Amino acid sequence: MSSDNIDVTIEEDQEDFSDEVKAKKDSKKLKEKLALCQKEKLEYLEMSQRLKADYLNLKKSEEASRFEAIKFAKVDLLLEMISLADNFELAFQNKEAWEAVSENWRKGVEYIYSKLKKILTENELQVVDPVGEDFDPNQHVAIESVEVEKKNEDNKILAVIEKGYILNGKVIRPAKVKVGSYLAK
Repeated sequence: MSSDNIDVTIEEDQEDFSDEVKAKKDSKKLKEKLALCQKEKLEYLEMSQRLKADYLNLKKSEEASRFEAIKFAKVDLLLEMISLADNFELAFQNKEAWEAVSENWRKGVEYIYSKLKKILTENELQVVDPVGEDFDPNQHVAIESVEVEKKNEDNKILAVIEKGYILNGKVIRPAKVKVGSYLAK
């Protein structure tokens, strides 16, 4: 009878031991799964953060592009208005014809011209009238090169043939100018 008891005890101890080994294996597998899940969680979190940052950057870029498009949407209309202003200025330059018309008519035309200039100014249009400045091909178009005797007048704008205009820091019509050219003698 005592030999039966021993066998049972050994079997129970083996069962307990195998349950312990199995539990340790299961625990190890669970830890590995948990580590894998944590790693995946971090990867997804990082991906989510990158996607959110990309979205915010895209949104900012889109807003900037839209703002830029709105700023320059009126360029064609303003260029037509500039052409109209040029015609007014040409009329004013012809002193003989200008003085020949009645004073009331001149005052009316000058009033219309002043309103036109006000509209251009309100639309943030800046006049480029660069007499005496250095020639800059980004803002000016040289129509004529004039020989000058003074070295300090070399590459200087001597006269403006047609005013230039800048809208929001961008040249929408370059000034047409005469540029000094010094030739050493």
